[in-house]
Amino acid sequence: MAEKKALIVYAAAYETAEAALADLDAIEQLHKDELIGQYDAAVIDQEHGKPHVVKRMDRPHIRVIPEWFGGGTLPRKELHEAAQELTASQAGLIAVGEPSIEKGLDKAFTGAARVVKRTVEATTDEITSELQEALKEADMVDMHFEVDIIPVSDVDRAKQFYQSLGWRLDGDDSPLPGLRIVQFTPPGSAASVTFGTGLTAAAPGSAEGGLTVSDVVAAHAELTGRGIDTIDIWHGPPFPVEARQPGPDPEHTSYGSFCSFNDPDGNTWLVQEVTTRRPGV
Repeated sequence: MAEKKALIVYAAAYETAEAALADLDAIEQLHKDELIGQYDAAVIDQEHGKPHVVKRMDRPHIRVIPEWFGGGTLPRKELHEAAQELTASQAGLIAVGEPSIEKGLDKAFTGAARVVKRTVEATTDEITSELQEALKEADMVDMHFEVDIIPVSDVDRAKQFYQSLGWRLDGDDSPLPGLRIVQFTPPGSAASVTFGTGLTAAAPGSAEGGLTVSDVVAAHAELTGRGIDTIDIWHGPPFPVEARQPGPDPEHTSYGSFCSFNDPDGNTWLVQEVTTRRPGV
């Protein structure tokens, strides 16, 4: 059975092979300057409708079996399968190595509009699917979560509540008869909450939302200090309720500690402590 290895996987899509090759050269220069260790990287594209390896860098270049038969972390077969995720007008740059190369490689990808980076535990045989998924993600149009609509029964009461949280009031507009749009944004958030009249048929109190904080104890203290009825901090899984353990996680493990509160309609907000993001998140 093949042994799983911890690997860092980079994938980026480019408009031209030349732009991808320039970043591949930058990776090779980092290796020459001894700023990164062992790595395997390649530029791939579609040539006459078929997957094509434009250029490959494998350091150290130790190869008993010629490349066209396979070998290394990125054998030709795997590169061809990854290249199938590209369109005819694209090129891709993929790089794989031990996690120690991450700091250096972060500086090398400059010509791509989007770079996807993942830390994985995979065998050489399994790396193909990781590369394909990463290339798919690199080629996707960025989508940023912007607004969540929550159902409320009394717009003015809800507005007063969310103001009491200290959230920023972005607007309160009535552009048409029977339509009112109130929007708030939590401090430091890129996404907002909208409620009003004529927006949703969902039952008031049926929404559940998630908030993240770097310090759940401080967040709980601020909420209660603002007069918000907040459930005591717990750790362990958020659901079922019976699985919760009182108090914050003793190690303050990221994603491990919670508190929660409801708005006047019963819409629930789960507050989760996040100190270190999981890879790819």
